[in-house]
Amino acid sequence: MDSEKDSVRVDQWLWAARFFKTRSMAQQALRGGKVNLNNQRVKPAKELRVDDQLIITKGEMVYTVHVLGLSHKRLSPALAQALYQETDESRTEREAKLEQRRLEKHHETRPASRPDKRQRRQIKAFKEG
Repeated sequence: MDSEKDSVRVDQWLWAARFFKTRSMAQQALRGGKVNLNNQRVKPAKELRVDDQLIITKGEMVYTVHVLGLSHKRLSPALAQALYQETDESRTEREAKLEQRRLEKHHETRPASRPDKRQRRQIKAFKEG
């Protein structure tokens, strides 16, 4: 929430807004095309301004956010959320994907316990021969 500067590097902002754990992870995502600024692929040093739109892809999740504030420093989670506003469509899609993944995980069949020593030997012999 700097008032002295009207822009900040995209990788710094992504890190400060807590989308990525480290700046290097944010830079990797930018280089890999996982982040679009105003519907264009950008490099880590691109300047970000208030009212820009970011589309951030992290795994299966896609965040579409509008930039409301700028920061060069990593902020607490509550303050970091004040830097952006996620669109309603993005939020509903993301929540639907999370719910679908939760339901799929619930229906997974898992063994009652871990294999014992004899069963591990049988599995190993089966895989080898």
